[in-house]
Amino acid sequence: MLDDTYRTLAAPVEGQYKEKGSKFLSFAFPVSTEEEAKALLCAKRKEYFDAHHHCYAYVIGADKETYRLNDDGEPSGTAGRPIHGQMMSFNLTDALVLVVRYFGGVKLGVSGLSQAYRAAAHDALAHAAIVEKTINEHFRLEFEYALLNDVMRLLKQYGIPFQDQQFGLQCVLRIGVRRSMVERVRTSFSQLRGVVMEEI
Repeated sequence: MLDDTYRTLAAPVEGQYKEKGSKFLSFAFPVSTEEEAKALLCAKRKEYFDAHHHCYAYVIGADKETYRLNDDGEPSGTAGRPIHGQMMSFNLTDALVLVVRYFGGVKLGVSGLSQAYRAAAHDALAHAAIVEKTINEHFRLEFEYALLNDVMRLLKQYGIPFQDQQFGLQCVLRIGVRRSMVERVRTSFSQLRGVVMEEI
């Protein structure tokens, strides 16, 4: 059985952590692209322009293949890595976690910094609503109008929503199918003579 689900944030959430006068404000956002993550980072940098550091990690994609960590001037590995570590411990993707630091005048040291960024990220994620989503593969269905009822019956049977429909003598639908169901769905449609199912 293929693993065809992933966990992400249902909505933005905030947290914070204080240590020896330094204040760490944490923000977690659901994001689906690097561009979206960068736009949010840019907006937060402007909003908290007077903070000393804006450290973050983001992870994109159901397979967590795209990610970035940033220490923003903190000693290497003390900010981005512990933030990313918290995201992994919550098994999240399609998410951005930003921690904004206001320096309180007392240096925390490498281990103290790592702990502070980890705790700030954890505080936000511990308060987050986390949702499980399915990994879908997308297809184009093309068929004659006479087959419409048969096609709709199969879509309903498998609980598959459709979009971009064109109904005429030739009908076209776009569908998203859970990865683990693709072969079953493909087999069912192949048994309806005259239905073309193409991956897009």
